[in-house]
Amino acid sequence: MKKLTLMLMAAGAFAAGSALAADRPGDQVFGAVCTACHTPGVMGAPRFGNKSDWAPRIAKGRSTLYAHALGGFNSMPPKGGCSTCTDREIKNGVDYMVSKAR
Repeated sequence: MKKLTLMLMAAGAFAAGSALAADRPGDQVFGAVCTACHTPGVMGAPRFGNKSDWAPRIAKGRSTLYAHALGGFNSMPPKGGCSTCTDREIKNGVDYMVSKAR
């Protein structure tokens, strides 16, 4: 019983550590995934740091921005095409871009 408890505790600690390590901050997600389209404004993507591009989108609310980023919207594929990104990473990327457009 003692051995099983220790194994379960170790597995839980490993899983928690893995989840925390997997979620990159917004600036890293932006640099790895978002910048290719959001820096030049490819196919109508709101340009990074451009307040007038982002204002109407920000006005729709963060939950709408998250839904579009996670599920895809217009020309943008789901998660910006990053199949290995976690939902939290994509949200971090959205939060980062919004913070630079205020």
